[in-house]
Amino acid sequence: MNILLVDGYNIIGDWVELRELKKDKLASARDRLIDRMAEYRGYKGWRVIIVFDAHLVPGIEARNLTSDVEVIFTKESETADERIEKLAVSLNNRRDQVYVATSDSTEQWVIFAKGALRISARELEIEVAEIQKRISEKVKEIQRQQAISKIALPTEIAEIFEKWRRGMK
Repeated sequence: MNILLVDGYNIIGDWVELRELKKDKLASARDRLIDRMAEYRGYKGWRVIIVFDAHLVPGIEARNLTSDVEVIFTKESETADERIEKLAVSLNNRRDQVYVATSDSTEQWVIFAKGALRISARELEIEVAEIQKRISEKVKEIQRQQAISKIALPTEIAEIFEKWRRGMK
C-alpha cells in the first residue's frame, strides 16, 4: 500500500486556493485541504495522513479520522517535520511505500534518507487538480449514459420500469 504523509501547513502555504482561505480563516484552509486529500484518497486508494504543527493550534496532541483521512496535530513541543520523520520511519516496510508531500527542501532530504519518497506541494496540487477533473468527467459520463425519459413518470413507475429493464422482477 502507498502512504502519503502531508505537511499540512506547508501545503496550505503553497497552494494559492488554500493560502487565500488561510487569510480569512485558518480552519477553512485546513478543512479544504482535508476535503481535497479525501478525494485523493478515494481516487487513488492510498492511505493519507495530514500532519499539522500544534503551535498554530495550541493544546494537547490530537489524532482524528476525517473522511478516511488521518489528521494529526502534533504535541506543542513537536514540529510537523519531526512527526513526519518518525512516521516515515515507522510506516516504511517492504509492503508499503511512504511518500511525503512538502516543499521544505531540508525535510525532503531527511525523509529521502529515511526511505520515503517526496512529492512537492506543486506536484501534489497538479495531481489533485487532475484527479478532480477526472472525477468530474466521470460524473458527466455517467449522467450522459443514464436514459432520460421524455415522459414524466412517478418515481414508483420509473423504478418498476428500471427493474424490468434490468431483468429483475
